[in-house]
Amino acid sequence: MFNLFFKKSLITAFLLTIPLLFSQEVQAQTITGKVLDAQSKEPLQGAAVRQQGTSRGVVTQDDGSFEIRLSENGEEALLITYLGYKDEEVDVSDDKKDLEIYLYPETYIGDDVFVSATRADETSPITYTNIDAEEIERRNLGQDVPYLLQSAPSVTTTSDAGAGIGYTGIRIRGVDPARINVTINGIPVNDAESHGVFWVNLPDLSSSTENIQIQRGVGTSTNGAGAFGATVNLQTSSSQADPFGEVNTGFGSFNTQKYNVKLGSGLMENGWQFEGRLSKIDSDGFIDRASSDLDSYFLSASHHGDRSLLRADVFSGRERTYQAWNGVPEPILEGDQQELERYISNLVFNPGEQEHWRENLGNRQFNQFRYENQVDNYQQNYYQLHYSYQIQDNWNANVSAFYTKGFGYFEEYERGEDLSDYGIEPFDSGDPTESDLVRRRWLDNDFYGTIFSTQYTHSETWDVTFGGGYSYYDGAHFGEVIWARYAGDSEIEERYYDNDGIKNDYNLYSKLQYKLTENLNSYVDLQVRGVEYEFLGNGFVRSAGSNVRDSLVALQQTDNLLFFNPKFGFVYSLPEDQRVYASFAVGSKEPTRDEYVDSTPESRPNPEKLYNVELGYRGDFNRFFTGVNVYGMFYRDQLVPTGQINDVGEIVRENVPESYRAGIELQGGYSLTNNLSISANATFSQNKIVEYTQYTDLYDASFSYEGQQETVYEDTDIAFSPSVITNGIISYQNKGLTAEIISKYVSRQYLDNTQTQSRSIDPYFVNDVRLSYGFGDVPLLEDITATLQVNNIFNHKYVTNGYTFGWIYDGAPAHFNYYYPQAGTNFLFQVKWEF
Repeated sequence: MFNLFFKKSLITAFLLTIPLLFSQEVQAQTITGKVLDAQSKEPLQGAAVRQQGTSRGVVTQDDGSFEIRLSENGEEALLITYLGYKDEEVDVSDDKKDLEIYLYPETYIGDDVFVSATRADETSPITYTNIDAEEIERRNLGQDVPYLLQSAPSVTTTSDAGAGIGYTGIRIRGVDPARINVTINGIPVNDAESHGVFWVNLPDLSSSTENIQIQRGVGTSTNGAGAFGATVNLQTSSSQADPFGEVNTGFGSFNTQKYNVKLGSGLMENGWQFEGRLSKIDSDGFIDRASSDLDSYFLSASHHGDRSLLRADVFSGRERTYQAWNGVPEPILEGDQQELERYISNLVFNPGEQEHWRENLGNRQFNQFRYENQVDNYQQNYYQLHYSYQIQDNWNANVSAFYTKGFGYFEEYERGEDLSDYGIEPFDSGDPTESDLVRRRWLDNDFYGTIFSTQYTHSETWDVTFGGGYSYYDGAHFGEVIWARYAGDSEIEERYYDNDGIKNDYNLYSKLQYKLTENLNSYVDLQVRGVEYEFLGNGFVRSAGSNVRDSLVALQQTDNLLFFNPKFGFVYSLPEDQRVYASFAVGSKEPTRDEYVDSTPESRPNPEKLYNVELGYRGDFNRFFTGVNVYGMFYRDQLVPTGQINDVGEIVRENVPESYRAGIELQGGYSLTNNLSISANATFSQNKIVEYTQYTDLYDASFSYEGQQETVYEDTDIAFSPSVITNGIISYQNKGLTAEIISKYVSRQYLDNTQTQSRSIDPYFVNDVRLSYGFGDVPLLEDITATLQVNNIFNHKYVTNGYTFGWIYDGAPAHFNYYYPQAGTNFLFQVKWEF
C-alpha cells in the first residue's frame, strides 16, 4: 500500500513541477471577427482589439470586423475596448475564426451582480476555485452537481446508486455536506433543519448554471446555514446577446437517458430577455433497483434598464428514486461466507431475507430492499425575484426575494414493528401487538425570505459592501401507516407522528477592502448571524415542590442563538499576475434538528466554533500557473458521533473539545504545446481529534444490556477525512476535438473516529476518459457536438462511502460495516444540437 501511495505522490509531484521542466513557443495564429453592440447588434467601428501581454493590436472597420495575427510571446487572449462600453476579454487558445464579440454599455448591469457580494476575487484573501460555463458544459452529461466538482482541490464525492445519478454527496477537505454552505444566486439552499443539500432535488441544474465558485475554509460572509468548512456558490444562466436554441440527447450504462431542450430569446432591443429549459433524466443505477426518475425545468425573464436589472427565475426538480440508502454489507461485498453468517445471525431474522442475503454473496450490486415501492418521492420548487440598481457609477444596490416549496415522502416496508410505536392498539386482548407494515414519512416545508447587498467603491483605494438576509422556515414532519398486516384500531391516513419545526435565520455583514500600499490590500469582513428555532422536543417534568424529574414528555421548545463571525486578511500583489494572501476567519454553527429533537435542554450539545487560518500563493504566467495554500481549521466543540446514549435514550452527535484539520493544497498547470496541456492538484492533510471517548454497548451471554464501555482515543483521525487527495487532467485540443484523461486518487478513510483499519474505506485510484468533437457549422444548425465519457476505464473495484456500528457481546467486540460500491467501467454519451 505504501508503494501505491508513493507512486501516486510521485505522479502528482511530477505534474505539479512540469512548468519548471518544459518550455515551448506558441505557434502564431490569425484571429478574425466582428465587434457588435450587445443589444442593438449594430457594428462598433473603431473598437480596439489588443492581444494581452503585448502591444500588438488593431481597430475594427466600418462593419465592426477585424483581423489580428497573434504574437508568439503574448497571451492567448484578446482584450476589446470601446469608449462607453465595458471591456471584454476573449480566450483564443483554440484556432478561432469569424468571432462575434458583443460589448455592453458601461451602465449595463450583468447577472453576476447578484452573487458578487458573497464571491471572492483576486483582491480577497480567500482560498477559492472558479468553474466557468465552458468547463461546466464539458463535464455536464447528466450526473449531479457534485460530480462536476470532483476534480477541484480537496473534493471527494459519492453516489448511493454508484453512478453519479440519484442521491449523491460531496465533501471538501473532509467536511461533510451539512457543513458546506450552498447558495444559488446568493440565496440559501441548505435545508434549515438538517443543514444538508440534496442534489437529487435539483436534477440537471448544471444545464442552467453559468458558473460555480467553491470557497474552502470559512470563506466570505454568506447567507443561510453558516459556512463551516466550505461554500459552494452557483450562478444560474446569465444574459446571452443572441437568440439560441439547444437540444441535448444522451444515453449511457445502466439504461441512463438524458434529454433536455433550451431556448433563449437573446437580449432584445427593448431590454427584455427570456430563457427556458426542460429536462428529463432516467437511470437504473449500478446498484440493483437503485433507479432514478428525474424531471426539472428552468424559466428566467429579465429586463435591462439604463441603470437597472430585474430578473425572475423559476425552477423545479422532481425526483423518484428507489432507495439504496442501506449500502452493501461487507461480507456480501467481499464474498465472505463465514462472515456473512455472523451478520445474518445478528441482524437478519426473517427467513426470506436470510435467503436473499445468501443468494447475493459476492454481488457488489446488492440491494437489501425488495419492496416494489421502496422509494423516495419528492419535489422542490424555487421562486426567485432579483433587482439591482446602479445608484451611481461607483455604487449599486441589490435586493432579492425568494420562496422555496418542498413536499414529498419516502415509503418503506418494515417487518415485525411494535404497533404501540404507531399509536395502534389491538381490538381484542388476544390480537397481535406486532405487525409487518408499510409507512410513509412526509416532509412539507416552506422556506422564504429576502437577501440584500450594496457595494460602494470610493476609489481604487477602498470599497465597502454591506449586506444581509432574513429567512423563515416552516417544516411539517408527519408519518402515516398506509398498510399493516394487523391494523388494530387504526384509521385510514391516520398520522402516528405530527410536528413542525419553525426557524428564523437572519444575518448582517459588512466588508471593507482598503489598499494600504500600491501592492498591499487589506480585507475585513464582519458578520452577525442570529437563529431562533422552535420545535417539539423532549423535556423532563417535575412534580410540584419536587426537584426530582418524574417523567419524559414532548414539550414545545425554543432556542435562540447569536453568532459573531469576523474575518480579516491581506493580499500582496507581485509582478506578472502573482499574489500572496493570508487570512483568519471565525465560523459558528448551530446543532441540527436531530440534536435538538433527540435530546433535552440538559443534554443538548453546544454550537460548534471554527477558527480558520489560510496562507496562500498563486501565480499565472504565460504558459503555466502554480499555486500553494496552507490551511489550519481549528474546532471547538465540533459535533461528532461518539455512540453515547443521552438522557432521552438516543444516540446523537456529541461535542469534542478540540479537533483540527491542517494541510497543504498544491495546484499547477502547463501548456506543453498549443494543443496539449496538463493540470493537477493535490491535498496533503492531517485531520485529528485531540481526545475522543467512544461509547460501546455491552451485552452479556444472554444478550441482556449491561451499559456502555468507554474507550479513550488520543490524536485520532476524523472519520471520512483522507490525508491525501490528488487530481490530474491531461487535455488535448485540436480544432473541434477535445480529449481528456482524468485521474483521481483518494487515500484511506475511516468509518468512525477510532482510526481502526478494519472499519475503513480502502484507498482508490480511478481514471476516466472524455472525448468531444464539435462539427462546426452544419446545414440548419450552428453546431453539433458529440461527447463520450468512459468512467473507471480500468474497471477498478472501489467504494466511496460507508458506515459502521456494533456492540460488545459476552466480552467480544462485534462490528458491522456497510459500504457504497461504485460502478466499474461505464459510459455516458451525449449529442448537443445548437441552432
